[in-house]
Amino acid sequence: MTAAVLPESQLGPAERLLDVILSSSAHLWHNRPGLDVQGVWHPAPRKKNSRKARRLGENRVTPGLFAPAAEALYGRLLDVYQLNAELMAHFASYVLKETEWRDLKVACAALMLVQPHAGQPVLDDKGAVAFLDDDHRQIGEAMMLFYEPKSTRMLSPKAILRVAELLELPGIATLNRAAGFGDPASRRPPLGRWAKAARLWLSVREQNFKLLEGLVKAGYKETIKAIARKAGYKPQSPAFFEILGWKQKQAEGGHRSVGLQGLQVVKRGPFTGMSEADICAHIVEKKLSYKEVVGRLPSSLGLTPAIMVTLLPSLSDRDLRILTPTLEQLELLNEPEIKARWDKAIAAATDQRSLHIAKNVQSKDLREKLEEAADNAARKAVAEASTEADVHVMFLIDKSGSMQGAIEASKEALARILAGFPAEKVHIASFDTMGIVLRPKAPTRAAVQHMLSGLHAAGGTVHGAAVRALFKSGVRVPAGAQLLVIVVGDEAGENGPELAKAFDDHGYRPAALALLLNLASGASRGHSIRGCAQHLRVPFHEIAIEQFDDPYQVPRVLRALLESAGSATGAPAGATNWVEKVMATPLLQMRA
Repeated sequence: MTAAVLPESQLGPAERLLDVILSSSAHLWHNRPGLDVQGVWHPAPRKKNSRKARRLGENRVTPGLFAPAAEALYGRLLDVYQLNAELMAHFASYVLKETEWRDLKVACAALMLVQPHAGQPVLDDKGAVAFLDDDHRQIGEAMMLFYEPKSTRMLSPKAILRVAELLELPGIATLNRAAGFGDPASRRPPLGRWAKAARLWLSVREQNFKLLEGLVKAGYKETIKAIARKAGYKPQSPAFFEILGWKQKQAEGGHRSVGLQGLQVVKRGPFTGMSEADICAHIVEKKLSYKEVVGRLPSSLGLTPAIMVTLLPSLSDRDLRILTPTLEQLELLNEPEIKARWDKAIAAATDQRSLHIAKNVQSKDLREKLEEAADNAARKAVAEASTEADVHVMFLIDKSGSMQGAIEASKEALARILAGFPAEKVHIASFDTMGIVLRPKAPTRAAVQHMLSGLHAAGGTVHGAAVRALFKSGVRVPAGAQLLVIVVGDEAGENGPELAKAFDDHGYRPAALALLLNLASGASRGHSIRGCAQHLRVPFHEIAIEQFDDPYQVPRVLRALLESAGSATGAPAGATNWVEKVMATPLLQMRA
């Protein structure tokens, strides 16, 4: 008998929250045109009538905020908030301080700024103030105002502006009004304390011109202007306008008093008439950044090796990885010092974006190094999530006949994941009606691809065959260690209790089960893994295989799965103690 799927309406806030991490890989903002395919963003083909465009449909969307993804993510966060406001407050604090997921930070800040817990007085039976309600809107403000030098965790100026853009989206405004977060009769979308926090954010930077100048050099000039306009910010000094190169004129209401006379606007026009040597000297003198310079270079000169070398100190490790094709074209990676700096950036990777960058380089060695960066990101995620518990991972890969047409997607996803695990803690087997143990010859993406290359879809489906094969090969999980079982396939096969018996018979005690769901076109799915998890009374997690097309999703999923397995201690199926880590995160506070 197969286990019934737990209805979404019965999921608790902890399960919903973890599901946000595991199943919400979509970016909300895109800098290029796309296609809306059933609420999922796809890059638009260059030719409108291409085969891909005809296959996906012609519902084209312009660059910017992709509304379906934004509404879906915000709606899921709102569901968590309505079930447990305290958990959502801690989660927002956790997202800012412990993750680099920029769009999730924006969505959490937006929700916290408009939700109704705003420190209002609560009256007793006699009408006197008994106490003040929690002020969770302060968390949204603190997220916007959080500052840590050189940190990638704080909100960028673009993110500050995007909080307002998200709240102004008609679908988001409708969700907020329905939740009681704003006046249902108002035509304006509820923005909560965004304007107040944005004005304070601008004021801090006006009082410290080095911060403002640094943001301008980083290319945020127009973004800061947009924040000031939207928030109705009134600068205290003409220097604010001068640094931004923002000429002023009197408003129709005649209320402006700053920056109307004697304004010495800083000009940042093209480097017209300047030689390469002059431009390099100017970059050094003004400490200009790459973003500020590239748009000002004369077309007759372009980006030269000398100019690029001069700009290198302003580039972060992430910038260096992204600019690999440019560095290759300029032949700068032949220089030992630059190559050493680039190698360091490869080792520091925290996402798998380099896999996409690798497609744009000519050198085989560089492609392999960029793939190494993706492996490093997976390794870091595994290491960070395994610091508090000894977690072993068992991968069971379905290669039965029902996987015909889908097995290649399994191979690509696993190539992104498996290199992150130390060999002694990862155990891999493929199965149809027979299980075969697989071992990569090296802890790299290339070795994983080589290991998986011989898999072809054929035969029946018995998940337990992989379990038996691993046991016969000598795989044992040490006492005190946690075992996370990840199945890759369509979940069709033996019933849940039968698979659970296979684990019991061989002495394996999974702390959690996860399914990387990979369905062939037109195929139906089964319930083996969910039924097994229910029978064993352990957490079950499901992730669509398409999630791993997102270069940022692999590290997120690995951390969440390993942390949930590392903290699970026989909890009922569908529950997880992962939320304890979130609840242990101190609530963000406004600094005095």
